[in-house]
Amino acid sequence: MNKTKETFLTKPIVICLLASICCILWGSAFPSIKIGYKLFNIASADTASQMLFAGLRFTLAGIITIIIGSIISKKLLIPKKESYKSIFKLSMVQTVLQYVCFYVGLANTTGVKASIIEASNVFLAILIPSLMLKHENLTIKKMLGCIIGFMGVVIINLNGASLDINMKLSGEGLIFMSAVMYALSSILVKEYSKNEQPVVLSGYQFILGGIVMILIGIFTGGKVSGFNLNSTLLLIYMALISAVAYSLWSILLKYNPVGKVAVFGFLNPVCGVILSAVLLKEGNVFNILGMISLILVCIGIYMVNRE
Repeated sequence: MNKTKETFLTKPIVICLLASICCILWGSAFPSIKIGYKLFNIASADTASQMLFAGLRFTLAGIITIIIGSIISKKLLIPKKESYKSIFKLSMVQTVLQYVCFYVGLANTTGVKASIIEASNVFLAILIPSLMLKHENLTIKKMLGCIIGFMGVVIINLNGASLDINMKLSGEGLIFMSAVMYALSSILVKEYSKNEQPVVLSGYQFILGGIVMILIGIFTGGKVSGFNLNSTLLLIYMALISAVAYSLWSILLKYNPVGKVAVFGFLNPVCGVILSAVLLKEGNVFNILGMISLILVCIGIYMVNRE
């Protein structure tokens, strides 16, 4: 059964379908977060409340992941004793450090810069296993695919916007650190899933990381108010985004080279911009530049996965 599952999950069409679902879900998080800030009365510059909000979302995501995983497995999913350390490390890198750096950095830079810099996590997720860990081969075709995909991200984010070259550690520097944490978390998931179920890793690291972020938010003066039916349903949806997307992503990483999965990350900002344009009426991406961007991202993904 495991061999059949492994064969199924390594098929290019399956990787493409599941990874695209993850990216569409993550893309929907961009407008969902903005809507959530309005519903929960969180100011755009209130980093402490944003981290508290994120902590609530991730803790709930972890609980949902474990509940769904337990129902499917017909038993309560509990980590192996030897997995506790792995879950702690993963939660610190994938949830706490990544999102603390992202939220603080985002408060000190523009959304355009943040999206472009964050897209560098794809390069890092491919370069680190290839150059530092020697787990995967780095080829010219892979690098060209990454560059082409990155160009697509830049184009859609600069569609009607301007970009200056001013950089600061508290802004762009922290966004880049967030990208590094994301890339490292992909490698850790690949490594740790050899001895533990990806769903268990995702669920418990979310719970632990979410609790840490809640505490950080509370102790730095964060507040979340405005709970009603609409805001609660949105929070549950955002938790489901993380629960479903990260679980599927972790399963793909378990059975495939990191590079073949990570390159789909270029779709995240593209989906985010498109869905923000649809749901929030933010700009118009349904033009020639939007089409060129999507085509470039698809070409980049194709080139990396043809290796």
